[in-house]
Amino acid sequence: MTSAAASDSEGISDPATVLAGTNWAALDHAMGKADDAPEMLIGLLDTDQAVRSRALDYLDHVVHHQNTLYEATVPAALYVAGILADPRTRLPVDGRNCAAGTMRAELVDWLGSVAREVDNEAEKISRRHGFPPEDYPPFNGIRRIRSQLFGEISPYLDDPDPQVRVATVTACIPLLDDARLVHHQKDLIPLVRSVLATSERWQHQELALETLQAWDEDTSGIEVRRNPFEFCDSEFDGTGWATATSCGDDPPF
Repeated sequence: MTSAAASDSEGISDPATVLAGTNWAALDHAMGKADDAPEMLIGLLDTDQAVRSRALDYLDHVVHHQNTLYEATVPAALYVAGILADPRTRLPVDGRNCAAGTMRAELVDWLGSVAREVDNEAEKISRRHGFPPEDYPPFNGIRRIRSQLFGEISPYLDDPDPQVRVATVTACIPLLDDARLVHHQKDLIPLVRSVLATSERWQHQELALETLQAWDEDTSGIEVRRNPFEFCDSEFDGTGWATATSCGDDPPF
């Protein structure tokens, strides 16, 4: 799957080029102008875990605050995808969930969260509420780069780190709504079954079920063993999709 992805996906420019070639001061994020983005994004690969964690928090709460896409989200996503291969992304970071994970798992997870905001379901919801997504430049911007993001993310589908594998499968699912990438769904199906459907986490089981149903695949044997009282998992979840498992969130009832 990874070789196929490389063959039909555009490459991403060198991360340093993305950083230097973007007029960040002309873009916005949740706190206003994004002129602070270069320093914060560089911090994702800092040797100090506190600096890395603060930079990750910046991605979550400024560049993609409450799942909102901003002008700065588009080049930030290109930069994040471009640094995934850097060995420093294997360093630990304070994650969004109860336990720390690797920076690579968190970054892939973040990219998946961004991708979900432009998938087919997100488009339907936006139209249903009277907001044509084509009128929203950040939406269009992320849609334009989905093929590039997939090309950078998909090599980690067989990553030795199980946290990274879960995050990668989860992130690839919304990306494959793209007409240029939809043919990769058949290659991802076995991983949806083996990585998500067999997970001990009900959130992963539920995502597997919903994905296979949406792709007109057999879902027999997949059981979602939901625990409504499980609202703070003690381990890294590997996907921001199931936000109800993050520490500090209210119980989902």
